[in-house]
Amino acid sequence: MSADTGEPKAIVNQAARQANAGKPRMKVKVYSPFRDYYDGEAFSVSAANATGPFDVLPRHHNFISLLTASEIIIQPVHEHMQRIIISGGLMHVKADQVIVFLDI
Repeated sequence: MSADTGEPKAIVNQAARQANAGKPRMKVKVYSPFRDYYDGEAFSVSAANATGPFDVLPRHHNFISLLTASEIIIQPVHEHMQRIIISGGLMHVKADQVIVFLDI
């Protein structure tokens, strides 16, 4: 049962999938030379660079940015929010695809 609604989890999960069915999404990959941190679809990615925190959503303009020591927050399509603590990295956003290189 769901703790909030008293509904069985299968019903709650099905309702969440239906609510997310039409939302725009993007492909996100976060990795370092020795580890893959995340590889999948997401609704948003939050990170920080020298000018401060920012969010990337589907249909974002193309850009490249150096990331500062902070936390990357990913809102996946079919999972719970992912938080990755980083010491720095490089983010490349192009055509609904976000690639983050860490430990470079």
